[in-house]
Amino acid sequence: MTGNTGNTGNTGNTGNTGNAGINGDVGGGWVLPDRGDFPFVMETDDTDTRIRTLRRAVHIRDETTTGARKRIRFRSADTPNAPSVAFDDNNWAGRWYAFRVLKPFAAQDWDTVALHNELADILLGLKEPEDAAMPGGKSRREAEHDLLVAMARDERASALGEILAQDVEFITAFMEALAMTPGSHPRTFRVLHIASLIGSFAALHFKDEFNRPRPSWEFPALMPPVPVPGHSSYPSGHATQAHLMALCVSHMLGLVSPPLPAADIGAVGATLTALARRIARNREIAGLHFRSDSQAGQALARAVFALLTKCNGDPQIPGNYAIPPFARAVIAAARREWDPARGFP
Repeated sequence: MTGNTGNTGNTGNTGNTGNAGINGDVGGGWVLPDRGDFPFVMETDDTDTRIRTLRRAVHIRDETTTGARKRIRFRSADTPNAPSVAFDDNNWAGRWYAFRVLKPFAAQDWDTVALHNELADILLGLKEPEDAAMPGGKSRREAEHDLLVAMARDERASALGEILAQDVEFITAFMEALAMTPGSHPRTFRVLHIASLIGSFAALHFKDEFNRPRPSWEFPALMPPVPVPGHSSYPSGHATQAHLMALCVSHMLGLVSPPLPAADIGAVGATLTALARRIARNREIAGLHFRSDSQAGQALARAVFALLTKCNGDPQIPGNYAIPPFARAVIAAARREWDPARGFP
């Protein structure tokens, strides 16, 4: 199962509880009581005008220039130069803004033959001997099997707390490492969600292509302590997402101007990379993934990151990127939330 995808209910006032975990991202409003006998819309203003008749000016305009696809805009007056009153960018919750990046990403030529074959070669390499000096010895695949059993035997009990915590979402772990909350760093929170969604999309694409059985299918005795996800094993979605999150945040920190101290960026980057590696390994300890699943997830994250950050020119200009919505997100986070004058976690 890919992480960070199970908590999308956005119910009640969960976004107003101190920004705990990922619940501070409901992005839209609150659930409020109203009176059945005298609804709020029946109230009046000082001139005795019903407030239900009061509204902001929103004009729907057809501003099509060329092409068959009509261009609709929302403005405060029925003129082309009137201020836009489109849905405010600040009101896009992180988890939903991520889909604005997924759309142009999916339209790119990202599923290349080279990437497919790189992932395929990781699997084929498992047939090779573990020790090249001993051609008749144990294969890498057999060594991978032995490692799974050893981790379940020696590490699962100690790792169980992390395994359970990271099963559904681990954005919280990244926020803890960055000393942030959705309220303190909403733009960075948005970047984490972008990496999570794009990573999940890419991983599921290749899960469909390779369709590798889960370790617990090969080894029923592994008995994972969490539900086995209802999709194939290769590559690991958790590994893909976690490594892509670490890469995207490091890229964002590199865009801060004036630059943050190199030692600080290095410390945070190394911490996030270690966190990503640990999240991936915990899935192996749980018996949900092979080591090669995690390796493929990391390789896939690097390939996806290269496309997300592909830039022809000044990296501070969103229009220079192959995927401008991603660029706008990381640049906004760098400028608004990581200015050295504000301090660095």
